[in-house]
Amino acid sequence: MVADDRISIHQVTLPPQCTTPQFVAALARHGLRCTSLWREKTREHGVAATAKLVADSGMRLSGYCFAGLVTSPEPGERAKALDDVRAALDEAAALGAPCLVFVAGGVDARDKDVRGARGRALDALGELVPHARAVGVKLALEPLHPMVCANRSVLSTVGLANDWCDALGADDAVGIAVDTYAVWWDPQLLESIARAGRRIISFHVSDWLADTQDLRLDRGMMGDGIIDLPALRHAVEEAGYDGYVEVEIFSQRNWWRREPDEVIATIKQRMRTSV
Repeated sequence: MVADDRISIHQVTLPPQCTTPQFVAALARHGLRCTSLWREKTREHGVAATAKLVADSGMRLSGYCFAGLVTSPEPGERAKALDDVRAALDEAAALGAPCLVFVAGGVDARDKDVRGARGRALDALGELVPHARAVGVKLALEPLHPMVCANRSVLSTVGLANDWCDALGADDAVGIAVDTYAVWWDPQLLESIARAGRRIISFHVSDWLADTQDLRLDRGMMGDGIIDLPALRHAVEEAGYDGYVEVEIFSQRNWWRREPDEVIATIKQRMRTSV
């Protein structure tokens, strides 16, 4: 069971239904005081306006999502991507977010070199650490499902995220985001979570539907799928994580079509019974 005061609902759970002010108002109606903001929606409303809205509403942030995609082998493209991550770190700092979710980027079709892409992502993180320190926002390395390694992220496991953290030696500026939907399948997951310990700075929940129709946009409500969410929550808590439990549901065929109050009420109920 997750108490209401530990619930964070990621803005991407209700993106078609709500503007940013409508989303914040919907959370407040249900007594929830934490969210993770989606960068696209924040820029749509304006960073300064969103920061004021968050402050005026008394809302807290569990994170800001996302930036990265730094694996291009072309120097100009890589420099542009790095500048975009720095801009996202600045935005996160202005909003008061403790961390920025970092998505590494996929394999470049021009060289088809997954090992090289991983090396470039790690090198990029090394270049970004000083800026993260300067603005006081941690980079949250988020491993994604290996089926999106080609176009989204060459970082696929919590174990590899631990390796990158070890290599960087910058635990004051870099941590790990554990997204249950992306990593539940990993046979080494529990050991990797224990190894990560207090490097875990963000914990996301949703469910994997047995009949999923889209890897990215058909996530399930907690309890509707096959992930043992209580076991994974207990694992991160035993590793030392005591922060918000962040609900992140991309659901094109279901939850994005429902009324915001219904979605939020269902989330609150499932956090009590299924997480």
